[in-house]
Amino acid sequence: MKAIVLIGGFGTRLRPITYSVPKQLIPIAGKPMLYHVLDLLPDDVEEVVLATGYKADAIEAYVRTHPGRWPIRTVPEATPLGTAGGMRNAGAGMSDPFYLLNSDVIAAADLGALAALHARRGGAGTISLFEVDDPSPYGVVSFGDDDRIAGFVEKPPAAEAPSRWINAGLSIWRRDVLDRIPTGREVSFEKEIVPGLLAEGVYGFRLSRYWDDAGTPDRLLHAQQLLFDDGRGGKGGVPPGARGTGPVAAMAGATARGASFGPYVTLGPGAVVEPGAHVERSVLMDDVVVEREATVVGSLLGPKVRVRAGHRVQGQVLGEGVEA
Repeated sequence: MKAIVLIGGFGTRLRPITYSVPKQLIPIAGKPMLYHVLDLLPDDVEEVVLATGYKADAIEAYVRTHPGRWPIRTVPEATPLGTAGGMRNAGAGMSDPFYLLNSDVIAAADLGALAALHARRGGAGTISLFEVDDPSPYGVVSFGDDDRIAGFVEKPPAAEAPSRWINAGLSIWRRDVLDRIPTGREVSFEKEIVPGLLAEGVYGFRLSRYWDDAGTPDRLLHAQQLLFDDGRGGKGGVPPGARGTGPVAAMAGATARGASFGPYVTLGPGAVVEPGAHVERSVLMDDVVVEREATVVGSLLGPKVRVRAGHRVQGQVLGEGVEA
C-alpha cells in the first residue's frame, strides 16, 4: 500500500503566516499538521507521496530532515493542477489500491478499517464521511443502499444539500482511477472525476468521533483542541518552571520559566515566554518571544513574532517577524 497526500493551495485563509510557511507545516499540538495526518496511516504503508505545489521546496526540506515512519517522497507540480491533476502527477508506480489524503484534515479515523471495507465491497473507491451542521463549504454526498454513494455535490447551498455527510478528505481508490484523469490541465477530482465513478461503486465510510478542516484560524485552533483532548498533543502539562492548566506542547528549545498557561498551547522550536507572561489557546511558532507581563489568547503567531512587554494579543494572526 502507498498513499498520495495532496498538499496544494496557497493557504490564503491563514495569511499572513502562509506568506512564509506552508500551512501544512504550521505546528498544532506539538507537530506540523501534516504529521498528524500521516499519523493516521497504518503501519503496512510502504511509501507516502506528497503531491506538492505552493512552497514545495520548504516541504521537501522539512520532510527530508524530519523523516516519518515510512519513506516520504515529494512530487512538485510546476503549475497548479487541481486535486486530480496533482494525483496523476504524483501517481507513477502507485499501489492498487492506494490511499488519498488531504493534508489539512484532523480526524479520528481507522484507515485500516477503511481499506478492509473497500476490499469487501469492491468498486472504484471508498470515501470517509463526517456529518456536519452546515455542509455548504464541502463536498456533500447522497446515499443509496448499504452506504453506496448515489450523488456527490461540491459546495451546495445549505438548503439544497442532499445530506449533512461530507467528504472528510481520507479515501482509498483503485489504481486505474488515476488513468481517468486528463493530463495537461487543471482538474478537480471531486467535480470532474468522482461523479463518473459512481456507477462503478463508490462507498461511504462514516466517521463518528471528530473531524475538522484546519484551513482557517478558528478551525486550526479547534483542531488543536481536538488533538489535545484525544491525547495526541505533545507531552502535555506545562513547561518546567511555568504554572497553569495546560495542556501545552513545548517543542525543541522552547522555554517558559515564570510564565503561566491556560489550555491548548503549542510552543514552537525556540519559542520564549518570559516571566509573568500568559498564553492560552494559541500557537506560537519558531523563535516567537512573548515578553514579560504580555498576554496571548486565541492567536496564531508566525515565526520570530515578538509580543512586547505588557501588551495583549487576542484573536490575531501575525506573520513572520511582526512586533505587536
